[in-house]
Amino acid sequence: MKKFSLVMAMAALTGVTLAWAAPSGTLRQAHEVQFGNASDLDPISKGRVFTVTEKVMNRLVRPGLDGKPAADLAVSWSSNPAANEWTFKLRDGVTFHNGKAFSAADVVYSLKRVQDPKMDSPARASIRMIDKIEAVDAKTVKMTLSAPFADLPLLLTDYRLMMIPDGSGDTIKTTGIGTGPFKLEKFDAQGTTTLVANMNYFDGPPGVAKVEIIGIPDAQARFQALMGKQIDMLPTSVSPQQKTLLERSGGFGFQFVSTGNWRGIVFRTDMKPWDDVRVRKAVRLAVDRKAMLDLAAGGLGSLACDTPVGPADQYRWLSTCNQDIPKAKALLAEAGYPNGLDFEIPVSTVEGVWPAMAEVFQQQVAAAGFRAKIVQVPSDGYFNEIWMKRPVSMTRWNQRPADSALNEIYRTGATWNEGFYKDAKFDVMLDEARKELNFDKRKAKYQQAQEHLWETSGTLVGFHATLTVATTARVKNLDAVENFTIRWNRITVD
Repeated sequence: MKKFSLVMAMAALTGVTLAWAAPSGTLRQAHEVQFGNASDLDPISKGRVFTVTEKVMNRLVRPGLDGKPAADLAVSWSSNPAANEWTFKLRDGVTFHNGKAFSAADVVYSLKRVQDPKMDSPARASIRMIDKIEAVDAKTVKMTLSAPFADLPLLLTDYRLMMIPDGSGDTIKTTGIGTGPFKLEKFDAQGTTTLVANMNYFDGPPGVAKVEIIGIPDAQARFQALMGKQIDMLPTSVSPQQKTLLERSGGFGFQFVSTGNWRGIVFRTDMKPWDDVRVRKAVRLAVDRKAMLDLAAGGLGSLACDTPVGPADQYRWLSTCNQDIPKAKALLAEAGYPNGLDFEIPVSTVEGVWPAMAEVFQQQVAAAGFRAKIVQVPSDGYFNEIWMKRPVSMTRWNQRPADSALNEIYRTGATWNEGFYKDAKFDVMLDEARKELNFDKRKAKYQQAQEHLWETSGTLVGFHATLTVATTARVKNLDAVENFTIRWNRITVD
């Protein structure tokens, strides 16, 4: 423990040294206004603007640059031999933006709020195994679990499990008070949100003095803003065609980041005809995933057999899933649709790759008898008005640890179970995986659950994205990692 504390102290000292120069300049970033007027700064709400919360708040544990759990507001953690009792030691000298000292009471409040059924937080499924959260003292938190779970620190890297001040739940949507490297100056979800440097940040003052986060719902409009250098970076990847345009224009930098972020199409399993497992398996068998990746994303990404678990995740199920038109036709006929069926796919430009992906899908599944009609819908408010409302919709998810992804997207009754998937056998698989302390056996159980999804789910995971992150050349020191691992305080602008 002494050795670990010394390493942490040296790391903190290094951070202060690297960021010692006075913050200067303004970083300008777009955000998508995904939830329209319902957008807010509550990290556990459906409408949270993550481009803001990731900069103004901290987690107990953050994903390190190597993908492993790393210290954030907790500097160390340990469990009992049964892994059903965990103790977290908190960082000293941390204050919230309102001057309040950060303590164990804030941790207890923040996590219990996630667990409160009345909050209906999408993150609730991720930490449902925590039975009791208590403050041992001002800098120590103890968590007691309902069953053994060896990967608790990994789950706590979830970007929604930010720490907020004790009792601030009624105001956090607008105040955005956290402990992060930037403080909220003005929140305007559909206009420009302004953040300013937190000079008291525990890892040293940030490199930029101000961050402007500009609401632009349409993907093409966001790209034009970047092309014109009205903003410095997008919240999402640029396409190969857009990269070429930026290169010709000059004055831009690029990073290629392999991620567990994925793009897909979801079919509601509680609505006809998708309530028949044969129909939803048939439509997924009709897709040529390699061609979809090549045509819709320029080949930048990795194939997935309809698993949400990222390619670098230790629990990823490795398999092949080739297009099989004859089998798809046979399943469709067996389900009572020998002449095929018609359905609509609402598509917006919230996500730049969706239109091309939908067109490729439309052409591919036609060979099996699926007649898909693409319907253009507005980008503004897409996730409030279309997603989880229509029988079919385009979807996307950011990278999550395997357990979080499987529980949040597919567990029966989970808030963001977008396909309304309900499978008691699958739920038991997840419970058994969580209880297993032997790594190899736990891995096998998570992989079995993913294989079960391939056979029964209503979600087509087209591919996991390799992001092409484009910024204006003035942006320096941006970590080449997925969004929620970036150390925003390290960035500088010329």
